[in-house]
Amino acid sequence: MKLFISADIEGCCGVCAWPETERGKDDYEYARGQMTREVNAACRGALAAGAGAIRVKDAHDNARNILPGTLPEGVELNRGWTGDGFSMVSGLQDGFDALAFVGYHSPGGGDGNPLAHTMNTVTVDEVRINGKRAGEFHIHAYAAGMLGIPVIFLSGDQALCELAKELVPGITTVAVSRGTGGSSTSIHPEIAAENIRRGMERAVAQKGEGCQVPMPEEFVTQVRFTTHAKAQSASIYPGALRLDEKTVEFASRDYMDLLRFYHFTL
Repeated sequence: MKLFISADIEGCCGVCAWPETERGKDDYEYARGQMTREVNAACRGALAAGAGAIRVKDAHDNARNILPGTLPEGVELNRGWTGDGFSMVSGLQDGFDALAFVGYHSPGGGDGNPLAHTMNTVTVDEVRINGKRAGEFHIHAYAAGMLGIPVIFLSGDQALCELAKELVPGITTVAVSRGTGGSSTSIHPEIAAENIRRGMERAVAQKGEGCQVPMPEEFVTQVRFTTHAKAQSASIYPGALRLDEKTVEFASRDYMDLLRFYHFTL
């Protein structure tokens, strides 16, 4: 199996405040270290189950968070942003057998994580796809579905794990925290890493069974922005429709069109 892992930071164990996620802030080194630890555990689990090749996409903020030298030898690490429209799964289109997510978080508009958001923490309040609230997991899981690649694993907060099961019933999930208002309750960081290692090993061993993402005949997305000015700007994207002062809608039967819309508007 050729495995692609997309890694974020807000869903990692113990992370609950924005300064922990921002390079240069005092608390960042813990979150960076835990993100690295969880990705390392996922890689080790996948290799133990027979994964032949692994590429990790550092998908948080400037995409330069994971400490490269800590990963198992032979694992590829992509840092920085290509701008190809695939965003947090950029490179998945190169040809992979399965996709996994590590450190992901609940969608904007929800309360499953004190850092819940979707793509843009400043201008975007909520994203919906076909009427359902969608986060970064959903946006990029559908990208995998478009390519025919199963989504086999997710770690992050408990609420997102539950949402992931609704979209992909066969996915293996590992919850490392649960959000309550502005707080987060986490398991021990080392136990989180061990659970991720074991979960990824199980997921790879199952070879994607029951993990294909169901693709609707048409995708209709609504984005509610935090300001009317941003909504006005997004509404001039070709084919976009402004529904109200802060909400813009876009629809297509081709999911790549949605990825382009998100690329230029979120």
